[in-house]
Amino acid sequence: MKNAVLVGFMGTGKTFVGKEVAGRLKYEHIDIDELIEKAEGMKVADIFKKYGEPYFREREREAVEKLKDRENLVISAGGGILLDQGNVDNLKKKGILICLTATPDVIFERLKYMTDRPILNVDDPKEKIRILMKFREPFYKKADYEVDTSNLPVEGVVEKVEEVYTKAAGE
Repeated sequence: MKNAVLVGFMGTGKTFVGKEVAGRLKYEHIDIDELIEKAEGMKVADIFKKYGEPYFREREREAVEKLKDRENLVISAGGGILLDQGNVDNLKKKGILICLTATPDVIFERLKYMTDRPILNVDDPKEKIRILMKFREPFYKKADYEVDTSNLPVEGVVEKVEEVYTKAAGE
């Protein structure tokens, strides 16, 4: 069966929702950031700090390459994974891409106390969120489906993602 691949901006719930959906579908859950952290022996924020974003994006490409032929997975992908067309192609090879979205204000509220988001370690994180979301919008449009998480409780997001995936996969 095809994979359910959760993409979208940070703070939309990809990891938590991915784990819950995987449990419901009895699929394996894989978080690409966690794969990279395990391989590198450090957190994503530390990888960014020590080696920079281009290095991290290369590790991301390698992780996607390793997953491209597997099935029956729920994959939680990092917020910038769709910036690389090769990642898009590889993830779509055996997967249905579901983009989780939220408004910039909701994302800011969800992330404002988190210190492990290297992209948001700036003077005006709310503005940075808006700028990044605007830039990434055409990349997120490459997903097959979209689920807005702004006004849904977590359980509602899980149900909606499972529903979208099940319908798309033809189960």
